[in-house]
Amino acid sequence: MATTKKIKKVEIPIDQKETFVSLQKNFGDTGLSVEDKLQTLYELQEADNAIEKIYQLRGELPAEVAAIEDEIATLESKLSRLQDTCDGYEQAIESAHSDISDYDADIDKYQKQLANIANSREFDSINKELENLNLLRLIAEKNIRESKAAIQDRKVDMDNIRGKIEQKGLDLEVKKEELSTIVESTAEEEKILTAKRAGCAIKIDERTLIAYERIRESVHNRLAVVPVYEQSCGGCFSAITPQRLLDIASGKKLVICEHCGRILVHPAVKK
Repeated sequence: MATTKKIKKVEIPIDQKETFVSLQKNFGDTGLSVEDKLQTLYELQEADNAIEKIYQLRGELPAEVAAIEDEIATLESKLSRLQDTCDGYEQAIESAHSDISDYDADIDKYQKQLANIANSREFDSINKELENLNLLRLIAEKNIRESKAAIQDRKVDMDNIRGKIEQKGLDLEVKKEELSTIVESTAEEEKILTAKRAGCAIKIDERTLIAYERIRESVHNRLAVVPVYEQSCGGCFSAITPQRLLDIASGKKLVICEHCGRILVHPAVKK
């Protein structure tokens, strides 16, 4: 008795560069019929359009909020660096005061030794040490003055930055409140649309979904699935031949615009 050899279907690897053209031959090889798949894709496109309209209501507010937050973070970082610099100057002042105390102790010690000088050589040696110590003391005092002046300059800069941070904080509060009002007013609608989108996306195979997203990202109006508009593509408005119009009307075939690569559907798909 002859045995029938079962033919194993070859799985086509998923390509992140997928387009509707590249999956045209295998479009109907999934659980959904071509008609249902086209309907689902159109509903997905409609949900995405509605979600993007909600985002458009927010306008530039999200970007403006992010920009102000970045500005505040930059100012705070600059303020922190200036504070670190001031701390460094304070440490230098403290160290200079400590050095001056040591110099004063050594100067006092050498001055007392001058009272018991045995010879001129020793006298010259002690005077040389005193000169060096007094010079070092003057340098330390100069460093203290310069450090204090530098601290004052940095404090002026820090006050200016604090003022800017305060103003930016007020601007941020206004922008966030405005954005929050818009988000709250559209939250319920966005929730419904997001659920609708997820419901459509889960019905579509991964290759088709990748192609859909890829087309949307590549066109200015973000339309990957468009209805016929006056015998033309609803995306790029190129003319469609009569035979292709019949194929579109049947809903049984995947018809792709030869000019822009979008899926074309019959206006009746709008339920």
